[in-house]
Amino acid sequence: MRERTAIETAAAIRAGETSALLECEAAIARIEARDGPINAVVVRDFDRARHQAAEMDRRLAAGDPAPLLGVPMTIKESYDIAGLPTTWGFEQHRNHIAGKDAVAVRRLKQAGAVFLGKTNVPVSLADLQAVNPVYGRTSNPHDPTRVPGGSSGGSAAALASGMVPLEYGSDIGGSIRVPAHFCGVWGHKSTFGVLPTEGHFFPGTDGARVVLSVIGPMARNADDLALAFDIVADIPQPRTAFAGPDGLRILLLTDHPLARADSAIVAAIEAVAARLAAAGAQVSRTTALLPDLAKQQADYMRMLAIAMARGLPPVGGTAATLPQWFDMLDDQARNIRAWNRLFEDFDVVLAPALGSVAFEHDDTDLRQRLLTIDGEETPFAQQFAWPGLATYPGLPATSVPIGTTATGLPIGMQVIAGLNRDHDAIAAARLAHELAWSK
Repeated sequence: MRERTAIETAAAIRAGETSALLECEAAIARIEARDGPINAVVVRDFDRARHQAAEMDRRLAAGDPAPLLGVPMTIKESYDIAGLPTTWGFEQHRNHIAGKDAVAVRRLKQAGAVFLGKTNVPVSLADLQAVNPVYGRTSNPHDPTRVPGGSSGGSAAALASGMVPLEYGSDIGGSIRVPAHFCGVWGHKSTFGVLPTEGHFFPGTDGARVVLSVIGPMARNADDLALAFDIVADIPQPRTAFAGPDGLRILLLTDHPLARADSAIVAAIEAVAARLAAAGAQVSRTTALLPDLAKQQADYMRMLAIAMARGLPPVGGTAATLPQWFDMLDDQARNIRAWNRLFEDFDVVLAPALGSVAFEHDDTDLRQRLLTIDGEETPFAQQFAWPGLATYPGLPATSVPIGTTATGLPIGMQVIAGLNRDHDAIAAARLAHELAWSK
């Protein structure tokens, strides 16, 4: 039996077919029945969730039209929820308890969402898997020997296993898009600065937004994804400019000078592109407008390393100087302008979310880790080039499931759009999904 989506759940509650409290109890039962071998929902807040759900039923009786009224959900452990731990997987922050809700949490609650708990992450949100000394390891629901992705790995696993219909993650190095790809769900990396990050802080801090880092929704379909994006957005974003594939201008990007992509992933993206072209889309594979991707990746990794370490010098190295930092910002600004010019000629870019499907659990340090692609070992760190396509210039990108491997592992694709065209990315991903799964 297919679990209801978030929008379907809210509609059923409004219609009197069920209640917020019944939906809360059903979600709790699913977590208790399914989460044992997965270990996705690592912070459980069931008693307070029941009280929240009862309050949602009272709001409904009073005529409240909130769009998520009574919808049960979980959220990434790195978000603050008052009274719950926010550890980011650090043993030394095991006892850090948040004093107030993150802005995104507050807005989702105002929209009627009922929070059942929080989902697992890697230490410091710094890996494409979800394992840490506080909560242990999360496994992929499709194959427990493999990772669910990261850092929003618990989020994707909770969705893929049907425990909840809605989640929120964060993304600085593919942390929404890669887990969505690995687990066969939807995830949206928002345009930089569009969604509020207040309350998504390193434990015990309350500082400025981290460069490159964004938050974004995760769901099991496009409609839930778009609604959850709109609910949290600081400023309403433009609606999509297209309703179908006819005339859609697409750049297909499956080759990168620094990162390989598995042939099964490339074939799945090519198949979707062919169906889009058959439906009237204009598909290109080359353009002189594309920035120097090798330089972009080098600049991105340099900026990412500084952001993740909060400016501390690397082991055996020296910290970047302030003039060097300003030079990096200038390089990023030039890159953003290049992508802006490209999106004058194209509506979206289709690319791998990562060059491999979900890999086996591997605790090797990222700097030494290898990844097997088409039977050949390649440095794992090179794979950050794929999510970096959208992260470095601050572009919106939607990860959408488009197929499976011969062994049944999910294959996703990221759909990248121009700045502030988040709904274009989601809409184009919806079109791709419909064509990918049509008979």
